[in-house]
Amino acid sequence: MNQDEIEGGVRYVKGKIEKNVGDVASSASWQADGIVNQVAGGAQNLYGRAKDHVEDLIDDAPGMLQEAGDRARHVASRGRDVANEQMKQNPWALAAVVGVVGYAISWLIHGKRI
Repeated sequence: MNQDEIEGGVRYVKGKIEKNVGDVASSASWQADGIVNQVAGGAQNLYGRAKDHVEDLIDDAPGMLQEAGDRARHVASRGRDVANEQMKQNPWALAAVVGVVGYAISWLIHGKRI
């Protein structure tokens, strides 16, 4: 909990009390001040909570990035292993894929000729 959350909560409660006193005393000025303080206190409290969440995300970011990198390396390694196994089992399919990719690259480089 940070200073904005605390101050916002205090201001909200203060506004609630002001509003109730204004209701009892039939004072429009106290009621308006109370409502303003409730809204401002709620906004400041919400800002403090958001700031806390952002700070937590920043603190957690290096660990999250490390975990994402580890997972990506694992997936890439598994994909490489699957591709190698498929190449061993069916080398003609690999040759066909390489041929199609080579044709596509040459077509992109040279384009259509009339």
